[in-house]
Amino acid sequence: MPADTERFRDRADAGRRLAQRLHHYAGRDGVVVLGLPRGGVAVAAEVARELDAPLDVFVVRKLRLPGDEDLSFGAVATGGTRVLNKGSCRHWTSPPTGSRPLTPRSAASSRA
Repeated sequence: MPADTERFRDRADAGRRLAQRLHHYAGRDGVVVLGLPRGGVAVAAEVARELDAPLDVFVVRKLRLPGDEDLSFGAVATGGTRVLNKGSCRHWTSPPTGSRPLTPRSAASSRA
């Protein structure tokens, strides 16, 4: 099977194989492995273990378009960082029905 379509047994296997490709980061000062919840933490944990690097988790919540839970127009992350998909936002002539500005309070409620 070609390398670009290779499958992994599980997330731990994916993390170990990724760590092999990142071996040149092992032992370097300042290297931190970040994992995203819902699958990425298991991969990142293996990378961190193999590289003997600290592991941190970056919590991200999707900002979904009201009425279409499958469509995300951005994300809010740890520390209140917001990223909007300008391509999705450009199609709106007005804010989506039922939307409200993302405030620190609503961002905090998005963290979990």
